[in-house]
Amino acid sequence: MHIHRVFCLVLSLFTPVFSDEDYFQSAACCTFRGPNFKDTEFILKFGYNQYFMLEYNSTRGNWTGFTPSAIANLSNFNNPLDFALRKYEKTLLCEDTLQLVQSLGDLTTPPIVSVKLVKQPSGHPAKLVCSAYNFYPKQVRMKWLQNKQEVTTGVTYSDVMDDGDLNYQMHLFLEYTLTLGDKITCMVEHVSLSEPKILVWEDSLSAEAQIHIIAGLCVLIFGLVILSSGLIYYKKKSAAHIIFCRGQTVIPLEHLPAAGTEQL
Repeated sequence: MHIHRVFCLVLSLFTPVFSDEDYFQSAACCTFRGPNFKDTEFILKFGYNQYFMLEYNSTRGNWTGFTPSAIANLSNFNNPLDFALRKYEKTLLCEDTLQLVQSLGDLTTPPIVSVKLVKQPSGHPAKLVCSAYNFYPKQVRMKWLQNKQEVTTGVTYSDVMDDGDLNYQMHLFLEYTLTLGDKITCMVEHVSLSEPKILVWEDSLSAEAQIHIIAGLCVLIFGLVILSSGLIYYKKKSAAHIIFCRGQTVIPLEHLPAAGTEQL
């Protein structure tokens, strides 16, 4: 998002040429862009009875006509003397007010951004909400990225809401089905930020992290199998040492005579 500020000075001149309702109007505007708003553009517009006729743009460096009569008389405007006057106006209205515009730029407030999982009824796809709080001015841009690509399906958003303290908030929603290796991020662009603010949903794991988790589960299952085998072996071994009691005599099972033999 390009950082810019626009300051306009509108001058209206009324001339009762044909009737009291006829008037001539001019508007001078300065646009400030770039770091510290030092890239300035001066635009001067002329109109008559709400009809847009002529425009001077300092970036183009000439006048442009928008009506047949204005186009026919462009040579009366596009001349060195007029260009010198426009340059003086740009210095007076734009460049000499740069310090004021820079101080106004300090009034911006960057957004506080968070990403959360919204609780959904059973059987519904997962739903995330990206929230931007306490930002000023009102203009903001928010979007979802999935693996660095903008998501356009399953996306809804709220209006930009006034907090009542000159700050604003906005919420962006996403319904999706996460697959292996997906990385979900929320991007917020605002005039107060030198670069977009990007927040990764913490529960969206990278492919490498998911592989580590799967490997850990495999090791755990293998360990349970070994433990189960050990318990089964232990129980079978213990069965050979069951003892019988007869009166006060204790005879281990392995000391019993074999079938078909007589005791002496």
